Amino acid sequence: MSAVDALADLWVDLAEGQRAYGSHLATAPNRGRIRESISRHVVTGRIRVAREADRTIGFVMFTVESGTLERTELRGLIENLYVVPARRDEGIGTKLLAEAETALREEGATVVVLDVLADNEAAREFYRARGYDPHRVTVEKSIESDTPSKG
Repeated sequence: MSAVDALADLWVDLAEGQRAYGSHLATAPNRGRIRESISRHVVTGRIRVAREADRTIGFVMFTVESGTLERTELRGLIENLYVVPARRDEGIGTKLLAEAETALREEGATVVVLDVLADNEAAREFYRARGYDPHRVTVEKSIESDTPSKG
């Protein structure tokens, strides 16, 4: 199995774990797309991987925001950060995040942003402990009818 395939498998694990916190992201059906994204991140140098022996135990993907609107800050984006559950609380995620922040700073980013699911208190606390504060809040509402159909 290639390194990119191993990372794509870890991304599927990440996405599946996020379902417990309300994520709407499909997991396995997106494996091919995320594999392509991982390959682009490898080429651009915008991925860091934690390995132990020949096993991948975590990764972070990041980029610099691009868009059509002018901004007062150049934003670095943390797209995905994942550490296998058995290796959490060992500082691996902290190290990966710090490496991504350093790379983003070297690319000119002045702030770093990321999304975290509101119900994932452990992730929110992880980022809060590393200086991340809420900046923008996304709210959501189901528009499925909660009134039984007549008929």
